[in-house]
Amino acid sequence: MHSLTLNSENREEVTAALAGERWIVACLCAAWCGTCASYRATFEELAARHPDKFFVWIDIEDHADVVGDLDVENFPTLLIQHHDLVAFFGTMLPDAGIAHRLVQSTAAQSDEELQELIINNQERADWQRHCNLHTLLRDAL
Repeated sequence: MHSLTLNSENREEVTAALAGERWIVACLCAAWCGTCASYRATFEELAARHPDKFFVWIDIEDHADVVGDLDVENFPTLLIQHHDLVAFFGTMLPDAGIAHRLVQSTAAQSDEELQELIINNQERADWQRHCNLHTLLRDAL
C-alpha cells in the first residue's frame, strides 16, 4: 500500500506530513461511490509512481468533521498541497495518465510560482481559505 487511508488513529501522522516538505495528494471520496471504489487502484498506482509525495485517501462521510465544509461536487476529487499552499482542488477524470500529469506538473511549481498563481486567481485564493487540509485537520484534532 502506497497511500494512507485517513482514520482516527493516524490524523496526527497526516498533520505532521502536511507540516513537512513533501507534497500532499489527497483523494476525497465516499464509500458508497462506485467510481471511487474503482479509482482506488488508480490512486495506489499514482502513489507508487510518486513515492516522494504523501498520498492520503479521505472518505468525506467518515471524516465529515475534517472536510465537511469542503464543496466536493463530484468524485474523485483531488486536493494537492505543498506546505500551506493549496495548489489544486477539483474533480478528476478517473484516469491514471491524467492524474499523473497533474501531480507531476503541479509539483514542478515552486512555492513562489504557486503564490503568484494564488494572487492572480480568485478561485485559487479561495482554496487557501476553504480547502487547506493542514488547517482542516488541525481544527478537527
